[in-house]
Amino acid sequence: MDNQYVVGWGTLMLINAGIAQGKNRSGFNWFLLSLFLGPIATLALVLVDKK
Repeated sequence: MDNQYVVGWGTLMLINAGIAQGKNRSGFNWFLLSLFLGPIATLALVLVDKK
């Protein structure tokens, strides 16, 4: 696996956790969810309303 791919995916996970916390959701749960879903989790976070 290419190192740039791993770094990019890890960065996306951190960004998703930050977005989730900004919307009063569990950053850790979204961090783990992003491990598997990646960009799909980002799209879900952008579309969901604040708690």
